Amino acid sequence: MLWDLGVFSKTTEHEVSAKQALKHTAGWFSVGLAMTFVIYLFHGDLQNIQGMNDLLNYQLEYKVQLDLSGGFEQAMADFSKTSAISYLSGFLLEYALSIDNLFVILLIFQSFKMNGENQKRILIWGVIGAVVLRFLFIYLGSEIVSKFEWVMYIFGAFLVYSGFKMLGSGDDDAFETDNHVVVRFAKKWFRVAENNPSETRFFIRENGKLFLTIPFLVLIIVDITDVVFAVDSVPAVFGVTRDPYLVFFSNIFAVMGLRSLYFLLGAGMDKFYSLKYGLSMILVYIGLKMLLEKYAHMYGFNEIHNLLVIISILALSIFWSIWFPKANQS
Repeated sequence: MLWDLGVFSKTTEHEVSAKQALKHTAGWFSVGLAMTFVIYLFHGDLQNIQGMNDLLNYQLEYKVQLDLSGGFEQAMADFSKTSAISYLSGFLLEYALSIDNLFVILLIFQSFKMNGENQKRILIWGVIGAVVLRFLFIYLGSEIVSKFEWVMYIFGAFLVYSGFKMLGSGDDDAFETDNHVVVRFAKKWFRVAENNPSETRFFIRENGKLFLTIPFLVLIIVDITDVVFAVDSVPAVFGVTRDPYLVFFSNIFAVMGLRSLYFLLGAGMDKFYSLKYGLSMILVYIGLKMLLEKYAHMYGFNEIHNLLVIISILALSIFWSIWFPKANQS
């Protein structure tokens, strides 16, 4: 991930071609998919599963349906399959939500007229911030869910609300700059340097006084934006699996390669306009699943069905954009 962010890169180039972005994005996405097999092979060791009692405890703690009727080996095979499918579902869900997050970041950069070098530096720190914030959200969410079962119903209701809210929101082509709360707060309480739009430093000194720069304010806005998206995405993945390891891995591998994905979006992937509506449908679906989980289990709805629903909605939203492009994009 650090290599992709450019931390170890010695190049001074700031632009990334569409071909490079596509190659890197495909590579990181493949790594995330390959993690499915790692989960299948080694998740039992990570959870220290050594006997039927461990599997039973795992099933009860994380509300997972496992077939424990055929002996330990068969039960472990079912555990490995269920864990891998749950990870893959969470990974695809988080990856799709990350795309929507990047759309907003792209809009922020365009509105603040950030040049290529600023975009690169802000993305580096923004993605690192996203990893830290998601780790904290996952840790807190896992602790809360393990102690207060009823919180899952609050998560479910919130996701349904968020999904319908996303569905009803318009496609904004502008982003508030001077009126943004971060900008107004910074200008009120700190010295802000605004005269040099190509400034790449986060802090500068003029006449012995320390000034914040616009790129630093944009970085804060990007991190706040990720917090807002994490409020949706972390509860959503808890609707797929309550296993904190699977939640964490699905989030981290979805975040890996976001810098490459950002440049791919900027190269024209924003033509997939209907992805937003697919994501809103997924949030509503996950929320309803959390609210009606007992009934879903009663009728045999399992992790495979959950994965198929997520893949189907994502595929339909992507192909819809291809079959019915917007008039100004056709």
